[in-house]
Amino acid sequence: MTSLQLRTANPAKTRTDVVVVGVRETGRGPQLAPGGEDVARAYGRKLRPLLSSLGVTGKAGETYRIPTNKAISGTLLVLVGLGRDLDQVAVRRGAGAAARAVTNAASVALALPAGTPELVRAVTEGWLLGGYRYDTYKTKKSEPGAGTVTILSEVARRKEAETAFEEAQVLAEAVAVTRDWVNAPAGDLTPPEFARQAADAVKAAGRKVKVKVLDEDELAELGCGGILGVGSGSDAPPRLVELTYSPRGAKAHLALVGKGITFDSGGYSIKPAASMNEMKSDMGGAAAVIQATIAIARLGLPIKVTAYAAMAENMVSGRAMRPGDVLTMYGGKTVEVLNTDAEGRLVMADALVRATEVDPDVIVDVATLTGHMQIALGDRVAGAMGDEEVVDALLASAETAGEALWPMPIPDEMDERLQSKIADVLQHDWIRWGGGVRAAAFLREFVDGKPWGHLDIAGPAYHPGSAYGHITPGGTGYAVTTLVEYARALSSSSD
Repeated sequence: MTSLQLRTANPAKTRTDVVVVGVRETGRGPQLAPGGEDVARAYGRKLRPLLSSLGVTGKAGETYRIPTNKAISGTLLVLVGLGRDLDQVAVRRGAGAAARAVTNAASVALALPAGTPELVRAVTEGWLLGGYRYDTYKTKKSEPGAGTVTILSEVARRKEAETAFEEAQVLAEAVAVTRDWVNAPAGDLTPPEFARQAADAVKAAGRKVKVKVLDEDELAELGCGGILGVGSGSDAPPRLVELTYSPRGAKAHLALVGKGITFDSGGYSIKPAASMNEMKSDMGGAAAVIQATIAIARLGLPIKVTAYAAMAENMVSGRAMRPGDVLTMYGGKTVEVLNTDAEGRLVMADALVRATEVDPDVIVDVATLTGHMQIALGDRVAGAMGDEEVVDALLASAETAGEALWPMPIPDEMDERLQSKIADVLQHDWIRWGGGVRAAAFLREFVDGKPWGHLDIAGPAYHPGSAYGHITPGGTGYAVTTLVEYARALSSSSD
């Protein structure tokens, strides 16, 4: 198990297996980034020709491994490109790339830019998340990481830096567990099993968070027609997990709602076979909401959080809902279903109404909701919709967290597309354009006019390609850190 420590020390004189230094891309060629000044002095005039001979540019993500030949006390020097802007995003990604470049080392010293508490957090998170591996199902497990990792920072003795260092570890753990859940095969992480693991995670975190799991019978008694309708075709029954964190002196009340479709076949509006490959990730919103709530509690933020994770498996059987069915949501509103592959909004509707009943100051929902949003923004950027003030605050929180988020409108004409001839609301209309914002308009029907924000994370919740920065293949844990930062800002703004 890796031991992390935060220290002030000269990286050129630190006895360690590996020293990691950042390289900045400049118009005058590559330069060692802040944190690596002592290493640059130790190499002296030999540094520039060394970088040139290796082809180092400082471009973000590039890494080079160099035997030091006793030029510094460390045995191996790892150079990691940070690009031109040495902000938190660049440093976090650089630390993540470095984590994968370092192998078979007992000890590592990270001499990356860490001159502020914010950068200390970025280095810590980047290293921990960049080195994430999911090998639960591999017979040959990943090599263990370095035994000791030391983050070198001139502000290491400041209380704010120590706090940032400790909080980064809490956040990285929350993101890693979210990734574990998203990466788990859907046949093993069914709604009942997901609910069980969520409850276990809450209990392991201590007594600060209370958890309640509603099974199919309790959902039927409540009248949660959306969750039950989506889950009706599966042999694995649906669940609704409700979490409550209520610290003394809470300065605000935040409700979180997450979509937890553990597998989405599309139902009778069945997906093409190739489109099902990543559908185990359709519960990324629920995973993020659960882990964000646990992290908020572990950090002791002075804010009440009530979270709802709606879990179901969207399958095909003689019991499954059909296009043309009408479902009665929790609270009594009826919905005409035209597309069983637009199931996420149905489970979210029940949970959103549940959230309104606890009278929160604001509701934020997170869902891998629409392929339309992925088409609009790509696979690394999520869309934010809802009340302007809430969206603006979420955008600011995402920037602090280092997650890419972009505002999207909900045009007035979307209300016309929600009109059903036989029910209160039309679930889907098969119009090709504007599907992502129409889905948001549907969700808005169930928030009872309360301040609300919606994050459509269909793109960035799952990364099918090669690792980059601190993002590894598979589940990314997107939205966990944004939600925690939003909760922090909301509690601070209420002072």
